[in-house]
Amino acid sequence: MLRTQTAAAARRPGRLVLTGLAILVASFVVFGTVLVQQITERTVRDNLSGTPAATDLVLGDTEHPPPTVTDWQRVRAVPGVAEVVGRVATGVSVGEGYLNLRSDPGAGPLATVRVTAGRYPERPGEIAITPRTAERLGLAVGSTTSGTGGELTAPARLTVTGMVGSGADAGSDAYAPDTAVTTWARLTTVERVDVRVASDASTGEVRQRLLAAVTGQPIRTGAEVRQAEAEAAADQVSRLFVLVGVFVAIAVAAAALVVTSTFRIVFAQRMRQLALLRAVGAGRGTLVRALTAEGALTGLVSGVVGVAGALALGYALPAVLRAAGHAVSSPGLPVAAAVQVVVGAVVLTTLAVLAPAFSAARVSPLEALRAAGTTAGRRGVGTPRLVCGLLLAGGAVLAAVATISQLPTPEQENYDPMAPLLLLVASGALAFFALVTLGPLLVRPVLAVVGWPLRQLGPIGRMSLGGVGGAPRRAAAVSVVVALGVTLITGVVIGGASLRILTDREMALSAPTDFEVTSGSGEALPADVVSRVEAAHGALAQVVPYRRVDGVRLLRGTEELGDGDSGYPTNDLDLAALPTTGDLDVAQGTLTDRGPGRIVLSAWVAWDAGLRAGDSVALAVDGRRVEVRVAAVLPGGGPLHAGILADPADLDRLGVPAAYTGLLADAAGAGENGRTAGVRALRQAIAGSEGVGLAVLADERDRSESLVRTLVWVAVGLVGLTVLIAVVGVGSTTALSVVERVRESGLLRAIGLSRTGLRTMLTVESGLYGVIGATIGLLLGVPYAWLAVRTLGIEAPLTAPTLPLAGLFVTLVALTALAGVLPARRASRVSPVAALGADG
Repeated sequence: MLRTQTAAAARRPGRLVLTGLAILVASFVVFGTVLVQQITERTVRDNLSGTPAATDLVLGDTEHPPPTVTDWQRVRAVPGVAEVVGRVATGVSVGEGYLNLRSDPGAGPLATVRVTAGRYPERPGEIAITPRTAERLGLAVGSTTSGTGGELTAPARLTVTGMVGSGADAGSDAYAPDTAVTTWARLTTVERVDVRVASDASTGEVRQRLLAAVTGQPIRTGAEVRQAEAEAAADQVSRLFVLVGVFVAIAVAAAALVVTSTFRIVFAQRMRQLALLRAVGAGRGTLVRALTAEGALTGLVSGVVGVAGALALGYALPAVLRAAGHAVSSPGLPVAAAVQVVVGAVVLTTLAVLAPAFSAARVSPLEALRAAGTTAGRRGVGTPRLVCGLLLAGGAVLAAVATISQLPTPEQENYDPMAPLLLLVASGALAFFALVTLGPLLVRPVLAVVGWPLRQLGPIGRMSLGGVGGAPRRAAAVSVVVALGVTLITGVVIGGASLRILTDREMALSAPTDFEVTSGSGEALPADVVSRVEAAHGALAQVVPYRRVDGVRLLRGTEELGDGDSGYPTNDLDLAALPTTGDLDVAQGTLTDRGPGRIVLSAWVAWDAGLRAGDSVALAVDGRRVEVRVAAVLPGGGPLHAGILADPADLDRLGVPAAYTGLLADAAGAGENGRTAGVRALRQAIAGSEGVGLAVLADERDRSESLVRTLVWVAVGLVGLTVLIAVVGVGSTTALSVVERVRESGLLRAIGLSRTGLRTMLTVESGLYGVIGATIGLLLGVPYAWLAVRTLGIEAPLTAPTLPLAGLFVTLVALTALAGVLPARRASRVSPVAALGADG
């Protein structure tokens, strides 16, 4: 029996490939993930260490008190020491912004920066800056400014002597020698001391001398420090790949479902052969073992080919990237992982083939008398399967209801999402297994709804619907995998849209424009600064000044509302003048109702004071009070971190000075050039004004948007693995269906159906698998995504991005239709005479 089945598989290698194609792709993905992790970790280790390669010894670490300046000076005097650098960084507040001042020699083996213009600092009070820092702060070689940092209590002079290039330029970086930094900032300690040993000295002997000269400080070799830095970065990569592994596991489970479906089709095509084997004496157990062995052979071949393909690409891609100038390391040769993937492919395929094998082994010997070599698949589900599916669906509903009952309320302060999140995952898993169980019962109802347009297209459309609806178990097996992928991607799309709305709202509150000018001490801005900023029309698109006052109390009669003894921060920012106002939403009321006598509250102030939209209350400052009404309540914080947003007329009535305390402005030009021009215009406007600072809010907004965009695309890529498996399943199912229905195709050709018509019919059938799966996936994905957003405690409105979801639907249908193009072309090439003579 084993020889017979093996020989049959060898005679039809195409069928073997089609049967194991999903496992081949899964093996490729799994082993490719292993290689990508190795490439990433090795690249991180090779390129992301902050310690120069010439560093032989390092004094100090984060677990012990930092080395003192005295310790550092003692190290310099130790025989055998060629160079010493005290590494230290300190924040410097300058009148026009912020600098991160770091110590670096600027030249030599221990330097991390190189001079590109001017000269490197030599004395205390001299600094070298990066190009982006120069643009943002309006500085150049020869410029002077003043700032405070370290232990300085009064501003001290800083002179820019040069420009440097570094690996990263955050727009606030400055460098100077270690002695210059510690002297200027009056520091008594450094973070660590890097030591380069002389070429004629022994590193071990110098280490012993350092231990004798400096007590109480750990001393590590440079190699140990670089390895520790690389391991810390690689550890973050490993944690990321744990998440990747979850999505890969989902893709592997999808591959198992696809393989189970394809084995059912293959065994159904060989029913007469199996019945003949039964007729000549083969028992059911013998058939099961033979079919299981065939499945194991399929898994072995697929696993080996998948691993080999991933290995070839894993070595070729880094070489191509290195040739293009990217620093990418090659992976190792993880033989153990390769063997595990191949063994896993064999085990997974063996498990997947068991159910189809037991089903096929029940064939009666009388089936050998059939004229056709294939048998029609069952259309319904048995009573036990129906009961099991209903129980699974009921469990999914109950778990979802339990999740809803534990969602946070607006008044809830401490919310732990872990328990409801686990319930939600359990509900989703039960719903998926219920879909697997009851899928055949859903195919025809779904086709009845979504297939209506095809019925209007004529006979080809109706035959396509009949071809899919006539084999509901097969259609369900493939469509369920498509539905899983669509459900996951729908969750990512809706979650990403909700996160983007939340981010836009937060940015509209904390960073509503590109720039903000304020007085560091909270005092009023000089009137000439405001007028100069308003006059900078060429570089700034709009200017919105505002007043901020702290300590505003809320009163109802004589009763003070809320627990804050010091009152609430309040401003009179004109939201209508800001371009980001459209990103704001409200929990209660409406923002357009704000005006004289009407205020807007942040969520925490409304909760603390027990106020709602429409309530009347009084604002009080220094004995004055103004009666107002709550026009709206925001779902989170207030604009620019204010608790109360009042009208300028109300602040006037409270006696708040008319002088502005801050202003917002947008760059007139787009991109980095426009932003730089805006910064320069603002620097010129505030030049000479003591204590007036400039914040580039657009940088914060860019970082936030980039993070959200990256998270969404990474998530889409991960769940896309499941979609890839689903598309492969559709292609293999369509190809096997063509083989099974070769006589049907010949009969259609014989009665007048053209090759193009047959090709179109089979391609549409393939696309219908995507239609069914995408429809079910959207019906499951949207509510589960909304529930997930609420479960995570994200204060974002429930949204369904119609255009992306419609694009997802169309894309999945197109991909599944394309997966059937080649099998359809193959079927259309078979002549009607040959097709009618085949036995399937």
